Amino acid sequence: MFSTQKILRAKPRGLKLLLNKILYTRLVHALPVSSIFVQWMRARWTSDPCYAFYGVDGSDCSFLVYLSEVEWFCPPLAWRNQSSPPTQYAAFRTDLSVLLDQVGAGKESLSFMKRRIRRLAQQWAMAANRLDATLEQRWRDQKKILVHVGFLTEESGDVFSPKVLKGGPLGEMVQWADILTALHVLGHNLKISMSVKELFLGVPPGRGSCPLTGPLPFDLIYTDYHGMQQMKQHMGLSLKKHKCHIRVIDTFGTEPAYNHEEYATLHGYRTNWGYWNLNARQYMTMFPHTPDNSFMGFVSEELNETEKRSIQQNKVNNMAVVYGKEASMWKGKEGFLQILHRYMEVHGTVYYETQRPPEVPAFVKNHGLLPQHELQQLLRKAKLFIGFGFPYEGPAPLEAIANGCIFLQPKFHPPHSSLNHEFFRGKPTSREVSSQHPYAEQYIGNPHVMTVDYNNSLEFDSAIREIMRTKVEPYLPYEYTCEGMLERVHAYIQNQDFCALEPPFVPANFSRQLSGQSCVEACHSEGFICEPAHFRFINNKEALRGLKVQCEVVDSEVNHILPAFSEVRRECGLQQEPLLFSCAGHSPKYRRLCPCRDFRRGQVALCRDCL
Repeated sequence: MFSTQKILRAKPRGLKLLLNKILYTRLVHALPVSSIFVQWMRARWTSDPCYAFYGVDGSDCSFLVYLSEVEWFCPPLAWRNQSSPPTQYAAFRTDLSVLLDQVGAGKESLSFMKRRIRRLAQQWAMAANRLDATLEQRWRDQKKILVHVGFLTEESGDVFSPKVLKGGPLGEMVQWADILTALHVLGHNLKISMSVKELFLGVPPGRGSCPLTGPLPFDLIYTDYHGMQQMKQHMGLSLKKHKCHIRVIDTFGTEPAYNHEEYATLHGYRTNWGYWNLNARQYMTMFPHTPDNSFMGFVSEELNETEKRSIQQNKVNNMAVVYGKEASMWKGKEGFLQILHRYMEVHGTVYYETQRPPEVPAFVKNHGLLPQHELQQLLRKAKLFIGFGFPYEGPAPLEAIANGCIFLQPKFHPPHSSLNHEFFRGKPTSREVSSQHPYAEQYIGNPHVMTVDYNNSLEFDSAIREIMRTKVEPYLPYEYTCEGMLERVHAYIQNQDFCALEPPFVPANFSRQLSGQSCVEACHSEGFICEPAHFRFINNKEALRGLKVQCEVVDSEVNHILPAFSEVRRECGLQQEPLLFSCAGHSPKYRRLCPCRDFRRGQVALCRDCL
């Protein structure tokens, strides 16, 4: 019917049509029902641009491919290669020029991020070489990753960019710059989006004639809460299908009770920022608040041995730098600043345009807002870096400690939370913050960090005198080094799969039963970390019996503190909704069952054997 000579004589376009006709003839004879749909497609394929989006070009062959692989009206075509394309190896990169081009320009926020990427380039390169040696060139799949920075888009208002040069918060931009760099250095294929117009997610254009079931062109998507809302508007119902690929960069964290939309609505946990019904570990935080979320972090600049010796030689024992770039932070602080001034020369870095801000006392030497490298030099001379209680949990205290400063911060009585403090109201967490920087207090501590009651002048005075007597070496936790962040992000990318029906096994050693505590506190008190992936192993009657828990009734409920039991009522409860497994929940009425695990030295996000 179709001779070889006829095929060979055909021009390229004619050859394509001829081959399509051969395939169509063979396939339609094998699948008679297909001919009806093919006739329909012939008449309709130009009616909506979504068909062309899926590769329909007017040929019968493209109709059959569409009908079998997009609409599924026809069986799979035997001649189509249904296997997944081979994965590529993710080779470490030390050249950041391509990344810098991708970040773009035009906003001060992007300029700030690019300056940071350049400044840390050598440290990233050395860290990549060290981790490559540690992994012994183990195979790593290269992922196609979309990074959509929603809070910097014009569509979200981009309130951060205009404040970069006026003392505004930079923590989010620090973290995003480091995330982009880590993903690039690890060898993955990145697309960076800073606008909804650049947001290409495989959603067909047009009037909706095609189903929203097209393939997602990315293996992973990193975004934030603003980006999630934009993606929902852009993707519609297909967001639900693809949300297991999403990672949400979330500064303060989202607890399971706030993440589960129906539960949050019924029990008073609904806020403007939660309720996405993700696996709680898809939220990635700046500090390791709760293992319900994944700790993403950021990096601080590391010092070499020569720089450390130089710092020790040049420290000014009576020099303090205040953590507060905005004048409003200084209101009402003169009382304890006067005490500090008795012992130390006080320096500030408060932004101003023409006149010195009146909130800053006259005895303070104000340098104005400093570029990062000049701030580093100031911190390398200072003995003390002192916090005012706000901002909460920023990068600056870690940078000061890494430059040999002691960080002094206020203790909060009672702890700040969404119940008693405006800043946390509306955030999807019930976490109680006991100081300005809980990570520095709990994971670093004395002698690098001192947490005192600023309202007690005797306690404050005593702390200043102790600081002047104390010598410290520059210190940076491993998890905030470039190598630590690369190690952590590598482990997440290679091991976290929230699309799988069963999560990968994470070694956990035991379960604990403690009263009135969250599992975060219970495991931490024993030197371990709560492992939310292992609630499923203890959420059953057999586990309760193994712990010798005497229960008269075992109920399965939807409650974020379960599994747990009450000794008074001799009742046990099991968790019915896996999305509500929570390390963070606690209740005075129940003793919780807590799965705990070990962790790598200096890397709380990973167990000892999880690299």
